[in-house]
Amino acid sequence: MEETSKKRRGIIHIIPNRCKGCGFCIEFCPLKILVVSKEFNNKGYHPPEIVPEKAEKCSACLTCELICPEFAVHVEKVEKSAQGNKAEMEV
Repeated sequence: MEETSKKRRGIIHIIPNRCKGCGFCIEFCPLKILVVSKEFNNKGYHPPEIVPEKAEKCSACLTCELICPEFAVHVEKVEKSAQGNKAEMEV
C-alpha cells in the first residue's frame, strides 16, 4: 500500500474594493506573500497584492483572512500530494 504525504497550500483571493488599507494582512503574513499594491481601490486605499513568485508558497495558515477587519482576503485551501497533484480542495 503506497502512502502519500499531503501538504496544505493556499490560494489567496483579495477583494480590493473592501480593503481600507490597514496593512494587517501584509504585516502578519508569516511568509510575506502580500505587499502593498501601487493601485488604488475605489475608496482611495492601496489594497494588498500577491507577490507572484511567492504565491505558491502560501501554507493556508489563514492569518491574513482572519486578521482582515473588512473581510477583503479569502484563502482557498488546497491539499496537494507529495507529487504535487491537487488531491482535495476546501472552500
